Amino acid sequence: MERAKEKFTPGQGSAKGDTSAALRSQIVRSEFVVGTSPAFGSILETINTVASRQCSMIISGETGAGKEMVARRIHVCSDRANEVFVPVDCTTLTGQLFESQLFGHVRGAFTGAVSDTIGFFRAADKGTIFLDEISEIPLDLQAKLLRVLQESLVTPVGSVKSFPINIRILCATNRNLKHLVDNSKFRADLFYRLNVVTVHVPPLRERPEDIICLAEYFLARQAELYNEPYKVLSDVVKKLLVDYSWPGNVRELANVMERAYVLTDTETITPVSLPTEILIAAPTDNGKARLPTLDEAQRKIIIQALNSVSGRKLAAAKILGLERRKLNRLLEKLNIPLSEES
Repeated sequence: MERAKEKFTPGQGSAKGDTSAALRSQIVRSEFVVGTSPAFGSILETINTVASRQCSMIISGETGAGKEMVARRIHVCSDRANEVFVPVDCTTLTGQLFESQLFGHVRGAFTGAVSDTIGFFRAADKGTIFLDEISEIPLDLQAKLLRVLQESLVTPVGSVKSFPINIRILCATNRNLKHLVDNSKFRADLFYRLNVVTVHVPPLRERPEDIICLAEYFLARQAELYNEPYKVLSDVVKKLLVDYSWPGNVRELANVMERAYVLTDTETITPVSLPTEILIAAPTDNGKARLPTLDEAQRKIIIQALNSVSGRKLAAAKILGLERRKLNRLLEKLNIPLSEES
C-alpha cells in the first residue's frame, strides 16, 4: 500500500548512462499517476483505500485523462501486482468477436477458428482485467458479460465446458453510465454489478498543478528510453504548458513532451520545440519573454528535424507529420538553405 503514496521526482541526470536502477524502478512503479493537485490527492487516497480490496470499480473521465493509468496503479498497489494486467478496448468488441476475444473459443467453433484460444478473461486469471470504454458494449452482449461476472465462470464459444476465473474487474468510461441506464442504453443490473466504487479523473485543464509534474515525468521517461541525460523545461515553456487548455488531456501532454524531447538537441526545452497550437494559444500579454513567431518556430523545428535525420527530407517529413511536398514548400518559404539541413 505504501507504493501508492510515492511521487515521482525526476533526478538531475548528469551523463549518459548514469541513471540508477532504483530510478528506473520508480518510473515503472509510478505508472504515470503523478501530480500535486487536490484532485490528484483525492484519486491517490481512493487508490490507497481500495487497492487491497477485490471490489470492481468504474473509473470515469474524458478521453485521454488517464483512466488506464489509474487502473494500472490500482493493480500495481494490489495483492495481484505480481499477476497479469489485461487491458481490453471494448470499442472493438462486437458480435461473435466479443465472445471469442473475451471468453475464448474452441477449434471449429466458427469459420476461421483453426485453434483453441483462451480469451482475455482466462488470460487475466488471478490478475486484473481492465474493460476500457465499457459503455460501448452493445446491449445484447452486456447480458453475457454480466453472467460471467456473477458466476466467475467462462464458457468458450463452441464449448459446453466452463472454466472458473479469479479476476479483479476495473472498468473505464468517458460517458455517464447512470444517464445511459436511465435512458435504457446500458443494463441497470450490469451497472450495479460494476459500480461498487467509482473514481473520477478530472480533465487536465481542471488540475493545472499537475501539468508540470506530468511533463517532467514524461521527459524523464524519454531520457530513460534513450538512456540519455535529463532535459529541463524553460520557464517560458512551463508557462505555455500551464496556460494551454489540453483538449487531449494527459495523452496529448505525453505526445507533446515526446515531440519536444526528440526535437531538442540541448539540455533546455524552449518554445520552438512545442506544437504551433500551444504557441498560438499563448496569452498575448505575457511581458516576461517574447515568444517566437510562427515562421520562426516552424523554421527552427524543421531544421532540428532535418539535423536529427542527417538531412533526409523524407524522414524529417515523417517526424513532422508532413507530406514531403509540403515540407519542400516550407523549406523554400522559410529560406532554409541546404547547409542548414545537413
